[in-house]
Amino acid sequence: MIGDSPQKPHSDPPFLRAIQLETQKRGFTMPADMQVGSLLRTLVASRPGGRFLELGTGLGLSLSWIVAGMDKGASVISVENERIYSAFTAELFARDDRVTIVNTDGEHWLRSYRGPPFDLIFADTWPGKYNHLDEALELVKAGGMYVVDDMIPQDNWPAGHLERATALLEDLHAREEFYLTSLAWSTGVVIMVRRSDDVR
Repeated sequence: MIGDSPQKPHSDPPFLRAIQLETQKRGFTMPADMQVGSLLRTLVASRPGGRFLELGTGLGLSLSWIVAGMDKGASVISVENERIYSAFTAELFARDDRVTIVNTDGEHWLRSYRGPPFDLIFADTWPGKYNHLDEALELVKAGGMYVVDDMIPQDNWPAGHLERATALLEDLHAREEFYLTSLAWSTGVVIMVRRSDDVR
C-alpha cells in the first residue's frame, strides 16, 4: 500500500512530480503553495491516527502533502466538485485505502455529512471558507485545527475578492470558541484551534 514506507522529513510528498506535470498540462492556475503544503504535512504529523478533511482537492497537490504527514492509522477525505480533477487524483491514490476522494459539490457534502469530527480541516475552496463556514467549523473536534491559505492579496485575485477575504478574516477573528493565529507568510495562512473547553 502506498504510504507504508516511512517518509523522510524533508523528502517530496508522493506523486508530487506527476501532479506538477498535470498542473502544467491543464494550465491550472491556482495550485497550492509548496510552503503551505509543507506546513500541512507538519500539522498532520502532529495527529497520529488523525482524521483529516480537505475541501477542494484540485489536482491533489495539497492532498499529497497531507498524505505525506499521515501515519498508517490516519485517514483523509478530500472533496472536489470538478470530476476531471477528482478522477485524476483518485487514480493517483487508488491503492491507498487511507484516502477517500469524493466527487461532489462541497456545499452538498457539508450539509449532508453526519460522521465524526476531524482533527484538521484544510478549506481550499469556497464551500467551507467563503460560504457554509459554520458547517465546516462545526466539524472541527476539540483541539482540532481549521486551516485556510490565500489570505494575502494575490495577483490572480478577481475584482472584489479582497473585500471577501477581509470579511472572512473578521468573521474568523470573532469566533470565540477558537484560538487563531494569522500568518503573513507564504500566501497568507490562518490556523485556528478549537478550544478544548468547547467540547465536540
